[in-house]
Amino acid sequence: MEGTATVEDGRGWRRALALFAFTLGTSVIQPTVLIAVPLFGLLLLRRVPGNAVVVVAVLAAFMMLFGVRDALWFAERAWAVVLGGAFVGITLVAPTWRLTSRTLSALAMSTIVWAGLFAVRANAWASIDWSVTDRLQAGFATWTEALVVLREGEALPPAVASAIYQTLELQTAVFPAMVGLESLAALAVSWWLYSRLVEKEDVALSPVSRFGFNDHLVWLLIAGLVLLASQLGDAVTRLGANLAVFMGALYALRGAGVVLFVSGGLSLISYTMFGLGLLLAPGVVLGFAVIIGMADTWLDLRTRVGELAA
Repeated sequence: MEGTATVEDGRGWRRALALFAFTLGTSVIQPTVLIAVPLFGLLLLRRVPGNAVVVVAVLAAFMMLFGVRDALWFAERAWAVVLGGAFVGITLVAPTWRLTSRTLSALAMSTIVWAGLFAVRANAWASIDWSVTDRLQAGFATWTEALVVLREGEALPPAVASAIYQTLELQTAVFPAMVGLESLAALAVSWWLYSRLVEKEDVALSPVSRFGFNDHLVWLLIAGLVLLASQLGDAVTRLGANLAVFMGALYALRGAGVVLFVSGGLSLISYTMFGLGLLLAPGVVLGFAVIIGMADTWLDLRTRVGELAA
């Protein structure tokens, strides 16, 4: 998401598609809502042709209205409005900022707003936490039933059932981090759509090899790991886990960017091996990527490689 791609690159749509797939795969909040609301705000305030605004307005209104109206329904739409408004505001005030800086700043502002709400109304967090847990449990139950059907009614092996239960527990505990990652991806997709509609160019999203963010954010990862190991109670441990998962994902992507930059890109065989590595030993592969990403914070590996190649 960092920087600006060249017009000749022509791969922006692939990156946008990958980010959209990520929002679907990690969705806690409705991804279409997260994309439509900021896109509407960008189109409205940037004075684009009326037809485009009308179409996106209708789409955003539809996304805002459909669904079962429980506590989570209101929360996810309120989150989309706050997040989208923050992103549009930052884009108007600081249009020269890199996309990653704008999306992270919008996420930080939205988090502060919601933290203030939860501080004033303690029961609000409990209600949302319960609603998300209920939704995730329903989703995993549906998935488990589908697996049983595929096995012609035969019960799942204990190891598989245990893995599904552990995955559910983990996803329930770190859903705030997943919402944060989903929000970043959704904002990037919104920005790409806006660029395509207004600028008529495929330049909004840069290659993964350029991905980066403010080096000082490494302290969030360190704080998360410290809180995770502190054993100061469930709430503190959960906060640490969410910080670690969120920043760990960003650093893993940064590490992947360093590898792609240094290698000049991966072949089909390399991508296949990487996919198998994620499938068979995800902890090892992701941990290695995080270490490289953190090393880039202090060593600026891509700049050093570029200087050596010059």
